Amino acid sequence: MAAAPSLSAEMAGSEKRRPPPASEPGRLAASSNGAPEAEAAFLLQAGVSDMVRGALLKLLEARPEEPVEFLAGYFERLMQSTAEGRADGADPPRPPHWRLDRALWYLRLAHHSHRTAFSNNVGMAYDSLSACGRRKKPGVNGKLYSELLKMLFRDRGAAEEIVAPLLQKIMCRDHEAVPFDVFRYGVLTCLVHLEFLAKASALYEALDGGSGVADQRVCLAVLSTLEEALHTSGVSSPIRYLEAGSKLGPDYLALAMDKALAERKASVAMKKEEFLKKASTIFVTKVKPIG
Repeated sequence: MAAAPSLSAEMAGSEKRRPPPASEPGRLAASSNGAPEAEAAFLLQAGVSDMVRGALLKLLEARPEEPVEFLAGYFERLMQSTAEGRADGADPPRPPHWRLDRALWYLRLAHHSHRTAFSNNVGMAYDSLSACGRRKKPGVNGKLYSELLKMLFRDRGAAEEIVAPLLQKIMCRDHEAVPFDVFRYGVLTCLVHLEFLAKASALYEALDGGSGVADQRVCLAVLSTLEEALHTSGVSSPIRYLEAGSKLGPDYLALAMDKALAERKASVAMKKEEFLKKASTIFVTKVKPIG
């Protein structure tokens, strides 16, 4: 008669038959065997890897102030582009409003002080306007270029009567071909002008003391000081106009204001709109016309 197995032998056999728990290395290796390869194949087949890589490259190229918003907009436009391509066939011509919206989106991404990112974004905006059907030659015409400049001002809420003199100096005729250097100059001039107007608006609010109206004598003295700073600086680049204006120290402005108030003239109010128009005229006078 065979001897009955001992308790220890039964336990050892049971341990051999029991599957390893999920936390053991053997179990982990068995469950994940081949999974990375399958996942990589799926991403490659779906084109996701190239899509994400392209988005990250664009992100690094644009250096936007809001990276998450940039990526959301990038994928949204990518989906729109894919849907339109499927509906219209390969290489469909883009309607002007689509190209303008896309160009404006690129120009919103980075401040012009971030020179490398801004230059890249201006290049992408130019390419967006230039994108057209395969039957047409690439390039930006004066009509699209001028409309984009108007959109830049409308996007920031600038009054048309204030920015109209500047647009007259930097817009092109509808049929003209606009080279990239002219395109960049016009876009940069508009953006700097908007910032110049914002600084002028803040200056007026400091002069009116919250009342909504400021003393005309003080306003004219400040504007004269600003004009003198731009004139004596001798700068020719639009981006330097802001730097020249920012060099006006508070002491220098205070002396000009005290001198104006000391003059025995009747006090007349100047509204903010008039102040901004005069400040804009100072800026526009320094801008070199295109053509």
